[in-house]
Amino acid sequence: MTPSARVQAAIEILDQVVASARDDGPPADAIVTAYFKTRRYAGSKDRRAVRELVFRAIRRSAEIAYDGRSAMLGLSADDREILDSFTGPPHGPDPVVKGEKRTRASLIPQWVETELSPLVTPAEWAALVQRAPLDIRVNTARTTREAMLEAFPGATLTPLSPWGLRLPADTRVDQHPAFAEGLVEVQDEGSQLIALACGAKPGMRIVDLCAGAGGKALALAAATANAAEIVACDTNRQRLSRLSPRADRAGATISTRLLDAPREAEALVALQGSADLVLVDAPCSGSGTWRRSPEGRWRLTPDRLDRVIVLQARVLDLAAPLVKSGGMLVYAACSLLSREGADQVGAFLGRHSGWTVQDPLGDVGNGLGRSEGVGRLLTPAHDETDGFFVARLIRSC
Repeated sequence: MTPSARVQAAIEILDQVVASARDDGPPADAIVTAYFKTRRYAGSKDRRAVRELVFRAIRRSAEIAYDGRSAMLGLSADDREILDSFTGPPHGPDPVVKGEKRTRASLIPQWVETELSPLVTPAEWAALVQRAPLDIRVNTARTTREAMLEAFPGATLTPLSPWGLRLPADTRVDQHPAFAEGLVEVQDEGSQLIALACGAKPGMRIVDLCAGAGGKALALAAATANAAEIVACDTNRQRLSRLSPRADRAGATISTRLLDAPREAEALVALQGSADLVLVDAPCSGSGTWRRSPEGRWRLTPDRLDRVIVLQARVLDLAAPLVKSGGMLVYAACSLLSREGADQVGAFLGRHSGWTVQDPLGDVGNGLGRSEGVGRLLTPAHDETDGFFVARLIRSC
């Protein structure tokens, strides 16, 4: 592909990314993959170059682009070679016309600035959209971190999680024998720290109330040497169905329970007052993962944020009756917005009496995250992890 053809391909993909962001469709990564499945003529260098253009354009602008052309024209302001690629047919985009729309360079949607935690100052904003490292979690129930350090060339120890390794960005983890054998899982260090914050121990009954595809449930199984009863719940059948094959690969025993919204409480009656630990890894804005999915800034709207905050409160209210006396409720949100973190847990404590607060990372290590309200906030700039808020509450005996 010529440079002009690569720019044209990036524009076509960005058109789809913009439409998908507006309609809550598939993520940009999936769109790029699907685009090249029908264009076999593109070599590996072309695919990498086009993908790089697409994500540079997405990372450059926090506000959703008008279309793919406006996003690429915005990027051309920083790259003369891109501007020179607007050469017209047969392979390049049409020549630039004076006054055309161009995206504006920005890091955070303007309306989100007042929603951010006060800890996330403008000095930290650039880190929110920088490329994230590739972290894996070692399945310590079946192997050691030292063994996996030797198995993955170029791996280093994650600085905070005792379960993690950081790999070179181009490592194909899914093609490594250790992955096929269930010895490792791809998981950001911040997500590993949330599992560590749960303080899971063998013999516990653990309920992962918003399990999704089960990343944290698998981490909890490994942390307890597969000697805890873990019940993974979710309302999304497709996401939850991905857990069982992963658990089989990891040698973990995790039961699943599909919840029927809005009648989740009916399916949870048998678990009431019996759980030593309930993890609420809540549905959220995803603002903590913008460095992995920068188009998430395009998807988030004030209305969507309001809806997810209502849902978080509802899930917390569903979780509370499941915790037995002396048991733990751990709330986590992959978000940097105060309303989803400190404010959400503060509101829960206002609705429910009989709970005390613990430092969720105090027994994990010193200097992890920063205190916010009754919990802690991990951020890309301060901790080099995805952004997470986490709080640990104990039910009074």
